[in-house]
Amino acid sequence: MPVEALPAASPVGAEREPYGVRLHVEGRCDGASAFALRGAHLLLDALGRTGSLQGTAEALAISYRSAWGQLEALEQALGRPVVVKTKGHGTSLTPFGNALLALLQASQTRLAAALAAEEMALTDGLRRLLEPADARLRLAASHDPLMLETVEARREIDLMVAGSLDALARLRGGSVDAAGFHYGSDGAPPPPFDALFRDPDIRVVPLFRREQGLMLAAGNPLGLTSVADIAARRARFVNRQRGAGTRIWFERLCAEAGVAPEMIDGHHTEEFTHQAVAALIATGAADIGMGTRAVAERFALDYRPVGWETYFLALRAGVDGKRLDAFRADLLDRAGRMPGYAPPETREHAAAS
Repeated sequence: MPVEALPAASPVGAEREPYGVRLHVEGRCDGASAFALRGAHLLLDALGRTGSLQGTAEALAISYRSAWGQLEALEQALGRPVVVKTKGHGTSLTPFGNALLALLQASQTRLAAALAAEEMALTDGLRRLLEPADARLRLAASHDPLMLETVEARREIDLMVAGSLDALARLRGGSVDAAGFHYGSDGAPPPPFDALFRDPDIRVVPLFRREQGLMLAAGNPLGLTSVADIAARRARFVNRQRGAGTRIWFERLCAEAGVAPEMIDGHHTEEFTHQAVAALIATGAADIGMGTRAVAERFALDYRPVGWETYFLALRAGVDGKRLDAFRADLLDRAGRMPGYAPPETREHAAAS
């Protein structure tokens, strides 16, 4: 488990760079042709983001020749193409490449909570020793592609991915400064979220709205249109982990449809991200799951919307909300450019007095 190097100590009187610890796990897929899992993840992620091999080389700070060599080696090891080149349109991931990237991302997400907790502990220890007045924000948040993309571009936020209830538990326990959560569909918050909005020690701010729906295999071969259909036609369902807002919403949909979750094939199959759910459907390992429109479109899945929800940020009362102004502005800008996202309601949800 390599630890990335910390910035060198600044000379006396010089401005210090922010200190931070980043942990990652190295792994290999062994077999007839072995390949490094982290290297494959970085390569596929850069290809997906840049849409060109030259852009990938620049993003990874390697030569074009090296990027091409890594791509050829990966495809040879897998025995299947992961990218397709289109004249005038650059390089894009194949459906197999997208699915492989999602599986690698899902693995990282499953490890993320433990790694992030250790990163925070090490980072906090260093800052207490070296920079006691440091103003970074520790954030635990439910998984969301827009949230992850925005935080990745901001050095002042330390993010730990967790289910909505887990994130809020960490906020109450004092291990983080803020928690990102959602509970599914617009309207009055259900238990146990309702108590949060009445807590005088917590301030709740709406960050953005997003659409969620049922993600289905391309063409919807089973003709699924509702939660009742999932049980009746014994479709293979992929669930989210316990405590995830998406799972809480789905179980509420089950109750409204009069369907016991145990009647659904795959109810106990848990994944930690929307991308991981979509990848299983795209590769034929499952028939249906719940997730955002943006992820469904990325994996070329059929999509049936079930409603909109607000994604909230809960802060301890002592945290200065102005520290989040730039972050929230960045979120809103990106939300306007991603399908299935929209600005939140303008009013702030303050704790009841």
